[in-house]
Amino acid sequence: MKAVRHKIGPRMSQVVRAGDMVYLAGQIPDDRTADITGQTAETLRKIDALLAEMDGSKSDLVSVQIWLSDMTDFAGMNAAWEAWVDPDNPPARATAGVALASPGVRVEIIGVAFIPS
Repeated sequence: MKAVRHKIGPRMSQVVRAGDMVYLAGQIPDDRTADITGQTAETLRKIDALLAEMDGSKSDLVSVQIWLSDMTDFAGMNAAWEAWVDPDNPPARATAGVALASPGVRVEIIGVAFIPS
């Protein structure tokens, strides 16, 4: 089996598919002025688009890591998450507070999906 990279950039691929497993690079919002709920919702829309390009959806996510620049944003992030996540197929999830690389970014989300080819 060979890994197939999609949306290749100078430092990373946005998506890597290895068989039925799809690995998403950390996704961040473009609007750095939005509150945490807005930034999370925008980031989740980006994840929806990447999964759709792989013929999948949020229901195919098996694992998600959510990084917050400030853990006091946990409730606001969860408000957007709970409005988005498929309640019948929630992925395993971990959330941590970290120093994010881009100024103004309050959330970064990484995902792994199982999407049979």
